[in-house]
Amino acid sequence: MAKLAVRTAIRDAIAEEMRADPNVFMIGEEVGEYEGAYKVSQGLLAEFGEKRIVDTPITEAGFTGLAIGAAMSGLKPIVEFMTWNFAFQAIDQIINSAAKTNYMSGGLVNVPIVFRGPNGSALQVGAQHSHDLSSIFSNIPGLKVVSPYDSTDAKGLLSSSIQDPNPVIFLENELLYNEVFEVPDIEYSIPIGAANIKRAGTDITITAFSRGVAAALSAAELLEKNNISAEVIDLRTLRPLDTKTIINSVKKTSRIVSVEEGWMSSGIGAEIISLVTLSAFDYLDAPPERISSLDVPLPYAKNLEDLCIPNKENIAKLCMTFFNNN
Repeated sequence: MAKLAVRTAIRDAIAEEMRADPNVFMIGEEVGEYEGAYKVSQGLLAEFGEKRIVDTPITEAGFTGLAIGAAMSGLKPIVEFMTWNFAFQAIDQIINSAAKTNYMSGGLVNVPIVFRGPNGSALQVGAQHSHDLSSIFSNIPGLKVVSPYDSTDAKGLLSSSIQDPNPVIFLENELLYNEVFEVPDIEYSIPIGAANIKRAGTDITITAFSRGVAAALSAAELLEKNNISAEVIDLRTLRPLDTKTIINSVKKTSRIVSVEEGWMSSGIGAEIISLVTLSAFDYLDAPPERISSLDVPLPYAKNLEDLCIPNKENIAKLCMTFFNNN
């Protein structure tokens, strides 16, 4: 096993897929000469040249539409957004062109394209650069939505996303780019739609994704000190959800807390609670709970930003309420 930062794992997945398939190319702002705003594309321009690592002007609507057209014509673009917040400039192209074309063409036209970049909170980048778009894209038929936590999953899921014949929304996190995890020394892929049990437990299930997994795992350690065994599920894919893994866990633990950095209204947690209530109601010993960011645009001030985002303490505190009321 090698140890790789998340940014390096993403870069390696892109390089491996580009070497394997000449139809794969990457396009976006500063992906070439500058090697990416977050240095994810280091060395790719030198290896693959400017025809496959394409720098663009600051025009998300333009280069997203160009890439979707290329995908419809048989190429496999990887579109990098400097932040997913900027993807709002290209929302029509993503939803109305990329997501719907296969259905509207009766399956005749595939759109094999990956949209990727940092999503959600970072470190004091303000409300307009901190929006978590997970639930927005998870609502759209025709899209697959992936949100990895560690280097192993980032690399394996990105490889699967590039190989997939459908459009994939690949949600990274800026604060995870420097985090280092073990990665297999071989080329591999991880199937889209499969969650991962990061920590087995018997008393309560905690679901999370992206940076929320770290908070959930830390909360599980706090709970262990109170003799509460928490099972932590890294969702990894938000559309399609791995419903089987979630339901099987709840049947074992009889309690569930959903963790997400997005807002609570119509969020990922709402979908999970609905799923659990419909499919595992008789196994529940208490109503499902969820924790999310506070219902305000994320503040710039560090102390307020920290108060808005779920952390290990408030996740553990919420989990404890299941047992304090007994």
